[in-house]
Amino acid sequence: MSNNPFETSQASLHAAAEIGKINPDAVRYLEQPKRIFQFTIPMKMDNGELRFFEAYRVHFNDALGQVKNGLRFVPDLDLDIVKALGLWMTIKHAVAGIPAGGGKGGVKVDPRTLSEGEYERLCRAYIRKLPMKGAWVDVPGADIGTSGKTMAWMLDELEEIKQFHQPAAINDKPVAANGTQLSMEATGTGVFFVTREAVKDMGIPGDAKIVIQGFGNVGRTAALLFHEAGFKVVAIGDIKNAIHNENGIDVPALVAHVAKTGYVEGFAGTVGLSNTDLLELPCDILVPAAVQSVLNAGNADRIKAKLIMEAANGPTTPEAEEILQAKGIKIVPDVLTNCGSAIVCSFERTQGLTDDYWSADKVKAKLEERIVEAYKATKAASEQHDTSMRNGAWINALTKLQNSMKARGWI
Repeated sequence: MSNNPFETSQASLHAAAEIGKINPDAVRYLEQPKRIFQFTIPMKMDNGELRFFEAYRVHFNDALGQVKNGLRFVPDLDLDIVKALGLWMTIKHAVAGIPAGGGKGGVKVDPRTLSEGEYERLCRAYIRKLPMKGAWVDVPGADIGTSGKTMAWMLDELEEIKQFHQPAAINDKPVAANGTQLSMEATGTGVFFVTREAVKDMGIPGDAKIVIQGFGNVGRTAALLFHEAGFKVVAIGDIKNAIHNENGIDVPALVAHVAKTGYVEGFAGTVGLSNTDLLELPCDILVPAAVQSVLNAGNADRIKAKLIMEAANGPTTPEAEEILQAKGIKIVPDVLTNCGSAIVCSFERTQGLTDDYWSADKVKAKLEERIVEAYKATKAASEQHDTSMRNGAWINALTKLQNSMKARGWI
C-alpha cells in the first residue's frame, strides 16, 4: 500500500479509462509528463551564505491548450508530487471545460524560514530560470506557499525579461497587478457551490455538521460560506492543531483569532485535538482542504462522515477509497470539488489578454455557472457508467483529451 501521490493519480487514470473505454494510446500519453524541468536555484542569503534550492516545473499534457497553474513552495516537495499535481490539473481543466493543459511546479523550501527579501529573490530567480513561460505556453499560478504577492513579483520579473507587459502570463495576481477579482477565494467558493449541489442530491439537511481539515485560503473561504449558509462547522484544523465545538464554531470570529495568533489553537469555546482525531470525528460532511494522502489505509475504516468533499488535491489514497466506498461514504473528487481556482484562473487569463476586467459579482456568477455545470456532467457520467463520482469526472475529462489527441493526429 502506497501514499505516493503519483501512484494515486495513475490509479485514478487507469480505473476511469477502463470503465470509460478510453483509447489505450491516449492513456499512454497521460502515464508520464510531456516535459519535466528540474533545476537548481543558487541564492545568496541575507547573511551572505550561499544556498541551493531544488526547483521543478512539469508540463503534464497540453492536448487541450497551454499548460497552467500551481507553484508550490513547500519543504517536502518532490518530483512525484509535482507530476501527480500536473496530471490532476490536466484532468481538472478538462472537467471544468477549460481549454488548457496541466502544469505544476515549485521550489523545495519552507518560506517561513526566509526573510521577505530572500523570498522575493527566490520567486524572481524561479521565473528567470524557468525555460518556457508566457501566456500561450505556460502560465504559473499560486499554490501552497505562494500568494498574490509572490505572483506579482514573478509577473514583474517575467515582464522585465520579455521587455513588454503580458498580464495573462501569470495567474493569481492581485487586482492591483492586473489580476482578477475573487482569485484567492476561488477554490473555497467553488468547494461551497459543489457541496451545496451534493447536499441537495443526497438529502443532507441544511444545518449539516461539517469538519474541515485545513484553514488556508481554501478551508477559510469555504468555512465562511458554509457558516453564512447555515451549515454547522463543528471542527477545523490547521498546520499545527485542530479545534472542536459540537454546537458549531463562530467562523468569522475564528478568522479574526487566526489573524492575531496565526493558528486556530486556543480559540474560545472550543476543545483542542489533533488533526488525526479531527478526520475521525462523526459528521455529515468531511472537507479535507490541506494536502494529499490524509485519508489512507491506516485511518479509512475510522472515518465517520457521510460525504467527503475533496478540497485538497489527492487527499484520498486508492486503498482508502475502497474502504470508504464499502462503508457507503460518498466522495466528490478533487478534480471537481476544487476546480474553482482553475476556472477563475482561466477567467484571469481571458481578462489579461483582452484588457477587459470583470467585477467580483460577474466572476462569482460565471464561476457558479461553470462549476455547477461540471458537477451535473460528472453526476451524469457517474450514473451512466454506474460508477463513482471520481470515475465519472475522469471519464468526462479523458473523453475530451482523447478527442483532442485524435483530432491533432497524436493517436
